[in-house]
Amino acid sequence: MNIFTIAARELRSLFLSPLAWSVLGVVQFIFAYIFLAQLNTFIQVQPQLANLENAPGATELIATPLFATSAIIFMLVIPLITMRVIAGERANNSLTLLFSAPLSMTEIILGKFFGVLGFLICMAVLLAAMPLSLGFSGTLDYGLLFSAWLGLLLLVASFTAIGVYMSSLTQQPVVAAISTFGILLMLWILDWSSDKVSDPNATGALEYLSILRHFEAMAKGLFSSADLMYFIIISASFLILSIRRLDGDRLQR
Repeated sequence: MNIFTIAARELRSLFLSPLAWSVLGVVQFIFAYIFLAQLNTFIQVQPQLANLENAPGATELIATPLFATSAIIFMLVIPLITMRVIAGERANNSLTLLFSAPLSMTEIILGKFFGVLGFLICMAVLLAAMPLSLGFSGTLDYGLLFSAWLGLLLLVASFTAIGVYMSSLTQQPVVAAISTFGILLMLWILDWSSDKVSDPNATGALEYLSILRHFEAMAKGLFSSADLMYFIIISASFLILSIRRLDGDRLQR
């Protein structure tokens, strides 16, 4: 299918990009540092945990904080990865070639989305391998670990869809990156002031729209279809907006 062809092309171009390799190297170094710091903390508190009946294990004290911190790092990194997806094509005047090819706008957007997402999934797999390595010498809560990792993947997919849309709006990759980060940050802190809202219905709306709340629930092992649908709706909505945007560009030509 054309979608997978475009995705493979996008993924290959990312692995040929010095920026992508630089981001991958720096991010994995940060992940490793956080993992080792959490592991060191866990080792230090083990004597105190031995005296508790339902003491938290390595998954709660190492994997969950690791995934929570990595979500913030992905929020900083994804705008850099997605900023050239469409804006770069437009700046290089290669978007016209895509329009002239026998491809639909849906295939172009989905192909680029899955290509970038594939690169980010590689980063997430390397991240998951760190806490999984503890299973060789201890006991892990694999259900909690999988729920937190799945929540991170859904979060990354939503971030990527937003980044693709913002990249489709401009010709300047830097503008796309800044705009993407602004939207991601707004969704992240949306309900920080919800306790100050007098209307309970408004508070509930802010909590539901906050992407942080849905990720936190899955990071705690509370898998819900409502959280799953939230991420699916966010991703699908911004991808549809991206397709409509490219359709408008093609009609203008």
